[in-house]
Amino acid sequence: MSSFASMKRVLVTGATGQIGREVVSQLRGTDCHVRAMSRNPHSAGLPADLDIVRGDLLAPNTLDACLEGIDSIFLVWIGPLASAAPALDRIAVHARHVVLLTSPHRTPHPFFQQPNGMRIIQAGIEQLIEASGLRWTFIRPGPFAINCRNWWAPQIRNSNVVRWFYADAATAPVHERDIAAVSVRALCDEGHDGREHVLTGPASLTQRELVQIIGDALGRPLRFEELPRESAREQMLASGFTPAIADMLLDAYAAGVGRPAPVTSTVLDITGAPASSFHTWATDHAGDFAAPS
Repeated sequence: MSSFASMKRVLVTGATGQIGREVVSQLRGTDCHVRAMSRNPHSAGLPADLDIVRGDLLAPNTLDACLEGIDSIFLVWIGPLASAAPALDRIAVHARHVVLLTSPHRTPHPFFQQPNGMRIIQAGIEQLIEASGLRWTFIRPGPFAINCRNWWAPQIRNSNVVRWFYADAATAPVHERDIAAVSVRALCDEGHDGREHVLTGPASLTQRELVQIIGDALGRPLRFEELPRESAREQMLASGFTPAIADMLLDAYAAGVGRPAPVTSTVLDITGAPASSFHTWATDHAGDFAAPS
């Protein structure tokens, strides 16, 4: 194992999020020294022996202490584009390499080409990083498999019907474990500078098929009931989606109806292990969908 002095030191932003938490977990199994950034370290729920620092990407004056001695940073940006340049200026002073979690908005498929505010922010952040002098790697996962938990678990816990939109829209959902595995390789290994890793799951599946697969994993017959667009939008707004996010998702999934989703071999190419199937993901998360006892 490398000595501490020669260890690559990695800062993980978004360390309490769905992807960042998994990146932290997997980095702990490498020779890298891991530092996790959180706005509230005491409530982060991260391992007690982890190097956890208080910081906020939207408050650049908090970043210098977080970045001290850091070689690489895993960057998850969820703020406005106007706030990105001051944060990246601080990052560029300390770090040498940034691994950005972004999206496949350059992939020529209608699902990813819908005009929306998130694409504009992501493209703007990428341009700033490219101009910063930092070495960079862009991680471009397609739809997260874990969105199916976030969106459908409340319904599945209480019934065998998922009421949602565009049953025949196809995606290739990617397991958060695979997103993290590729990100960790990009953070720890050489050879990822200037590369854009587009990640997908191993198969194009419609939303109706995803619900059926979750049912198979649970041993329950689940059924997809397609809602009209306006009814779906009302349901999304009532459950906490912003209008912009609801419209972005509805437009993207409408564009995916009747079109196979792109599937890449990137997870296998980078990690040496094939991308996890959606059934594997559903089995891993079966407890999230379990009916209340």
